[in-house]
Amino acid sequence: MPAVVLVVIRAYPKELLEKFDDLVAEIDTKLKEKGFTLMKWEASEIAFGYKALDLYIIMPEEQEGGTDIVEETIKSVEVIDNVDVIYLTRLST
Repeated sequence: MPAVVLVVIRAYPKELLEKFDDLVAEIDTKLKEKGFTLMKWEASEIAFGYKALDLYIIMPEEQEGGTDIVEETIKSVEVIDNVDVIYLTRLST
């Protein structure tokens, strides 16, 4: 069985959001279409009520292009302005 990687990506919305449920559902659908698994998510307080979204995603270790395809998939959601990879680790199989 090939190894997998856990990547934590912080997604920054273009505007203030109170609830992330609909956004997370849209991101989850797009990630599943590409073969990735969204394990969990949490809102991350940035400043003055602005919150980003921390997404915990499982991807194959040998993914060509590394995290680029995951980042581009998340950025393709209209509400998302930018993303940062904040953590990456290999999970034992």
